[in-house]
Amino acid sequence: MLKQYPMLRYVLQKGFWYLLTFVFAVALNFALPRVGGSDPVDIIMGQAGKGLSPTEAQLKKAELLVSFGMAELDDQGNAVYEPELDANGQMVTKKVAKLDENGQPVVKKSIVKDVDAEGNPVLVERQKLDENGEPVFEEKPVLNKKGKPVMIKDKKTKKKVAQVEKIAVMEKVQSEHEQIDTIMVDEVVMKTEPKRASAISQFFAYIGNVFKGDLGKSYTNNTEVTTIIKNALPWTLLIQAPTILLGWIIGNLLGAFAAYKRGIFDKVFFPVAMFLNGVPYFVFGMLLVALFSITLGWFPAVGNMSPDISEFSFSWTCIKSVGWYYILPFFSCFPILLSGQATGMRSMSIYELGTDYMKYAKWLGLREGKIISYVFRNAMLPQLTGLAQSLGAMVGGALITEMIFSYPGLGMAMLDAINKQDYATIQGCTLMISTCVLIANFAVDVLIAIFDPRVKAGLQMGGK
Repeated sequence: MLKQYPMLRYVLQKGFWYLLTFVFAVALNFALPRVGGSDPVDIIMGQAGKGLSPTEAQLKKAELLVSFGMAELDDQGNAVYEPELDANGQMVTKKVAKLDENGQPVVKKSIVKDVDAEGNPVLVERQKLDENGEPVFEEKPVLNKKGKPVMIKDKKTKKKVAQVEKIAVMEKVQSEHEQIDTIMVDEVVMKTEPKRASAISQFFAYIGNVFKGDLGKSYTNNTEVTTIIKNALPWTLLIQAPTILLGWIIGNLLGAFAAYKRGIFDKVFFPVAMFLNGVPYFVFGMLLVALFSITLGWFPAVGNMSPDISEFSFSWTCIKSVGWYYILPFFSCFPILLSGQATGMRSMSIYELGTDYMKYAKWLGLREGKIISYVFRNAMLPQLTGLAQSLGAMVGGALITEMIFSYPGLGMAMLDAINKQDYATIQGCTLMISTCVLIANFAVDVLIAIFDPRVKAGLQMGGK
């Protein structure tokens, strides 16, 4: 079916191979921190564990193992812990309080006999109790001072009888007290570190998380890596995308025009372009800062917007401030990119002007604009490859510029992660750069197939 659509077949074939390359890049990104038996979690804990208590360090390490996909998880996504074993391979247990359904310790009450330090019973005097637990009393006559019974008149018999009183019958018994004990049960002692997943499980977990957009968490600020990239990437694209695209378009136009016209324009333009093409970004950026910021004071030297603005918004004040801070970073890259594209385009255009089909076009008397369009179209094809490399590297290529101007882009985020050994952020940034390179190259392959008549003819004839 795809034979009827050679361009679609070409795009799908290229897309398949670029997808495989992306999977390989993900695998390489996964493997590099583990080369030589190294463990990114142990390396991170060397920094993150400082100042933490043993319990906090254990929790932090478990969190990092889960974040890196290095811990085995249960069905609920919780880390699995293995039991501790003794020298005989038996599970180690410890006594712990039994808990009720509310999580409270279960207790039992008991009566404990008191003994002294030598283990002898401690006796106390108390009222005797009968078999029903009732206090026992005995009746004794009340005696007067002379020791004789006191006689009183009985109301019923009207006779005098001795007055009696009830006296508690006392006995000596061992003292006791009520004791409340927590019920203890045996509990298996679990290892403090989660069970490590196998390398294959870790790899597929990492692949799955990448395709879900989960690149882990930064241990330095407990922020999702995708959030860090999301906040930094727009500022990098703001510097790189306009400079690369405008530099490519304008540079190629000027290079083609210089090659075709030659004369005084080419004699002035070409040396200037060659000189700028040899100037490093950071040197040109520092010259701009020294002249226009420090000496003349026209533009701010560092930052992406005024310190008075807390966060970016689409208000006129914020956009104006961002634009004002953007001028120096833009012009630190734009002239160099433009000159590089212009010199390359000039060389390719001079080559195209010397070909037979150009001479034939001039003999036919074609319009000058038509001839220039042919020159530009054919000389542009190698330039597309350069554009792919520039677009692919633009995410990480602004590092020096971002450092000079303290621009909060992806390059600065990656540099900060490297300094802090934040592997999750480093992996996320490098994977983002790799992805951008692959997407840019894939897009340029498609553009070459569209613009290059030789490729298009090969596709139509059934070539690959």
